[in-house]
Amino acid sequence: MSVRVRFAPSPTGYLHIGAARSALFNWLYARHMGGKFLLRIEDTDLQRSTDESTRSILEGLAWLGLDYDEELVFQSDNAPKHRAAALRLIEEGRAYRDFTPKAERTDSNIKQEIAERARAHSATGFDHRSNPFRDLSKEESDRRAAAGEPFAVRLKVPREGSSRFTDAVYGEQERDFSEIEDLVLLRSDSHPLYNLSVVLDDIEMGITDVIRGQDHLTNTHKQVLIYDALGARVPRFAHLPLILAPNKAKLSKRKHGEVVSLTTYRDRGFVPAAFRNFLALLGWSPPEGKEIMTKEEMIENFSLEAIGRANAVFNFSETDPRQWTDAKAIWMNAEYIRTMPMQDLLPMVRAELESSKLWRDEYADEKQAWFEKTVDLIRQRFFTLKDFSGQGRAYFADDFEMDEAAVKKNLKKEPRLKELLPALAERMEKVEPFTVETSEAALRDFAESTGVKAGLLINAARTALTGQSVGPSMFDVFAAIGRERSAQRLRRAAEII
Repeated sequence: MSVRVRFAPSPTGYLHIGAARSALFNWLYARHMGGKFLLRIEDTDLQRSTDESTRSILEGLAWLGLDYDEELVFQSDNAPKHRAAALRLIEEGRAYRDFTPKAERTDSNIKQEIAERARAHSATGFDHRSNPFRDLSKEESDRRAAAGEPFAVRLKVPREGSSRFTDAVYGEQERDFSEIEDLVLLRSDSHPLYNLSVVLDDIEMGITDVIRGQDHLTNTHKQVLIYDALGARVPRFAHLPLILAPNKAKLSKRKHGEVVSLTTYRDRGFVPAAFRNFLALLGWSPPEGKEIMTKEEMIENFSLEAIGRANAVFNFSETDPRQWTDAKAIWMNAEYIRTMPMQDLLPMVRAELESSKLWRDEYADEKQAWFEKTVDLIRQRFFTLKDFSGQGRAYFADDFEMDEAAVKKNLKKEPRLKELLPALAERMEKVEPFTVETSEAALRDFAESTGVKAGLLINAARTALTGQSVGPSMFDVFAAIGRERSAQRLRRAAEII
């Protein structure tokens, strides 16, 4: 049987990096097995689901390069089928109507209520089969329903036995039926509940493998019961370790904010392939411990067996902006920027320059060779695409900021630079042709003739031309900035000394 997996996010906010990792692992498994990767939007929470969130999910998957097969499914479209299936289970004697009056409850207290009830039941040895309507005769149940009395639909969980399944990551799983209450399939307002909808949609979509977060493990026992009641084949399950914050708490949107949003990384200049690579290593161990991998290498090497059980830790600091996200993610992004093929990098740099109003059409025409050479020169020390419009601004515009520490260290410490820099500018204007080699020879000759160290002029020129204290070879910088602009900037720097 051909493998069919699905990613089924809820459109109630931005795409969480944990959800993005689940999507990635499903996608890698499908592509490795030559199967299908399907997408289902679980939009049955009508109050919280938004079109904007759906767009964010689709954009995030596209940004990561995770293409899905077949038609996009919206779970809300299947609600009539879900209701019909629940009522059919009543007819088959596998479910029953629960006429218990609905208590007033809100979204804010329902989770707390469920948790408190579970603790109380555990302490008292509560019998989950004690619902008075479980054994109501079908005739009486039909009569009350026909009279318009509201009811929920519950699955009849067997009194004895246990639920079992083998998880591809966590191994054999078992839970006694005595620990599972009769599951609500339909609320009294006829709204299908999550466990029923998920199972029915997975059956209809022909899902063979369910790959999702470890926090769904307890749900899986309930869903196995529903599969059995429906007489359907139970898929293979693989639950992924959680992604934790540095304090070992679960990484969450509510607590940790934008650092867990996929769009944050797109908007802050991450290369999609680099972030995809980083996400893959949160829980999966590739062969031979290799870290930098192409998409093709990840597909070839991916397996569910290589997913670890230990939770992954996402290291970041909420108080230090320099460590706003995991250092490994930043390192990996820098590696990609430094080493990726230029034909892949250049469109990303162009998009960044366009968004910063620094792009010029001539960079795609008569100055294309200069543009490519300059990007290749400056990318070596950059961490994100934003650096091309930030630290690299001086290469594409004359209005750039001067780093205060660099000015203090390289320009203001030596008063003689006030005269030396204009004189160096005059010397540079006479260099013909203006290349890496000729600019270096001119600067060193000038240093010797004026009795100063070349290093003084090199450091001062770097800050004058780029506003920075570090960067590529100074003579490569001269060649990239060009003779006229280099001379202008040397004179301008002298004015601030």
